[in-house]
Amino acid sequence: MKIDNVAYRSVWVDPQDGWTVRIFDQTRLPWSIDVLRLSTADEVAHAIRTMQVRGAPLIGAVAAYGLALALREDASDTAMEREAAMLAETRPTAINLRWAIGRMLARLRGVAPHSRVQAAYDEAAAICDEDVAQNEAIGRNGLSLLSEIAARRGNRVDVLTHCNAGWIATVDWGTALAPIYMAHDQGIDVHVWVDETRPRNQGALLTAWELGRHGVPHTVIADNAGGHLMQHGKVDAVIVGTDRVTRQGDVANKIGTYLKALAAHDNGVPFWVALPSTTIDWTIGDGVREIEIEERNADEVGAITGPLVGPGDVDREGEVRTIRLVPPGSRAANPAFDVTPARLVSGLITERGVCAASEAGLLSLFPERRQTAA
Repeated sequence: MKIDNVAYRSVWVDPQDGWTVRIFDQTRLPWSIDVLRLSTADEVAHAIRTMQVRGAPLIGAVAAYGLALALREDASDTAMEREAAMLAETRPTAINLRWAIGRMLARLRGVAPHSRVQAAYDEAAAICDEDVAQNEAIGRNGLSLLSEIAARRGNRVDVLTHCNAGWIATVDWGTALAPIYMAHDQGIDVHVWVDETRPRNQGALLTAWELGRHGVPHTVIADNAGGHLMQHGKVDAVIVGTDRVTRQGDVANKIGTYLKALAAHDNGVPFWVALPSTTIDWTIGDGVREIEIEERNADEVGAITGPLVGPGDVDREGEVRTIRLVPPGSRAANPAFDVTPARLVSGLITERGVCAASEAGLLSLFPERRQTAA
């Protein structure tokens, strides 16, 4: 995708600077576009924990490069296993992280230590390239769904999305936003209702920024407004991304997704989930009982960060500040994700096509996984 007509991926390597890794600092967007230089596995782990880098597919890709950075310092078996375990534990819910580290280890364990660094960079690059191809295919498959709606509505489609599942959350294209970008580029009059997505506001900050840069019409709404819009026929479809999907089709995504699915179900609005196959966890069935939900720092709920606006202190307008939202002494809880049961999901949009949110549906697209699912 492009920023000011310059094409970027969300992670890249600088061979002129010791093969260090570059990412956009997502905690600074959209107020400033800052590029972080990551030169060690510890710096990669810090970026993942603090959400300077976020989005399930992108976390996996960056962690893969983090292991390559670690091997530059020590390529021994002991160091590789230790650093891989450290990276895999940085965030618990998104399955792509552990998938990517597992794939890296599977590739590198049979490689002699003196050859591991190059092999690690090559494998991380392959993970990135595959993510781009998968997300582009997700976009094409989701585009067919939006095109059907547009044909019925005189070329108009109103989509609601929650959190950020765009190109900044993947290596490129995005998952939930990829069909929207393609629909817009094909001339479909697509408009997006963007949930603010408290407490970190990834919708209001990142999704709105992405859509604006691409020229896609959009409107930011409070998280609690989605059901109202659906009741009044102003939402044709909901498309979200996901951090983990069970083999039975349960979906873990940003907290608040479950409530959107309930509202969509009550109002007969299709609720689609877009994901690459790397986000499917074939080892678990019941998402509510088996998916570990990350509990983040309560300060994310009790405060908000952004630029000051008038008509207050004009001299400081535009300064980025963190403002308290709750009274001192009040406790806050911050579960980062919730699980939407498969029965509320209209379909899963994958790189291989669209399927029912069920074990049978997933296996129809990924028959090679029958033994794993069993």
